[in-house]
Amino acid sequence: MPFFSVIIPVYNRAEFLKIAVESVLAQDFSNFEIIVVDDGSTDNTKQVIESSPGAKIRYFYQENKGPSSARNLGIRQAKGQFLCFLDSDDRFRLNKLSAVYEYIKKYPEYKIFHTEEVWYKNGKYLCPKKNHKKPDGYIFEKALKICCISLSTAVIHKSVFEKTGLFDENLPACEDYEFWLRASLNFPVKLIPKHLTIKEGGRNDQQSKKIPALDRYRYEAIKKLIENQKLPKDKLDICLYYLEEKADIYTKGLLKRDEKKAKEFLQRKNTFIREWKKLLK
Repeated sequence: MPFFSVIIPVYNRAEFLKIAVESVLAQDFSNFEIIVVDDGSTDNTKQVIESSPGAKIRYFYQENKGPSSARNLGIRQAKGQFLCFLDSDDRFRLNKLSAVYEYIKKYPEYKIFHTEEVWYKNGKYLCPKKNHKKPDGYIFEKALKICCISLSTAVIHKSVFEKTGLFDENLPACEDYEFWLRASLNFPVKLIPKHLTIKEGGRNDQQSKKIPALDRYRYEAIKKLIENQKLPKDKLDICLYYLEEKADIYTKGLLKRDEKKAKEFLQRKNTFIREWKKLLK
């Protein structure tokens, strides 16, 4: 059985997919499989996979359902102990898997690993900001503040998904943010301080560009966590703080577009927070 399953969801990115797949096939660690999940592409994605050396590649097609559904299909089909995720427009450094393997052996108590990354925006190197500093250890509060782990850097033991569940297919965006909230409740994270993933950004076909008002979905993710998890009082208090923060950011934008909807949203938010704050007394 493969040690790693590298899951690549793709939708109409045949040109980028070829680069992503080649970056995995070129690894200096050989015990892996690649799972490409085609989320209803209408370009030549299938032909790109068929023209690639196929022994390690497994291809699955589904009607377009979004990135969460595509990743979940990949998780269900994976044979590896550890699952790696790679967005179709990103790529691995050649020693990504071998470096992660060494850390897994060195820190067997960890189930979640992630690495540093190199960012390019429209082909130009992007210097990371201080709030993008990669976390290590118990990261729950950091995960609330910002989506602090890029999925293309993450390597996760399959048992994590058995305990926390898969990606939320009802969220059109911020599904990674929502997943990290659940995962970081139960598992510490080990940072591998090496730049092993290269990310490309700045294009209009990316989810963050296509879907506006992302803080609305971060709000929904925190609200879902509060409702579905039995949080201790200290974590509930932190969640309510960030819930209000995300709601305020979303409301400021909504007020410019639809004042009535903004007021209705604020009323629902205030009622929700008031009811849950009673548990802190």
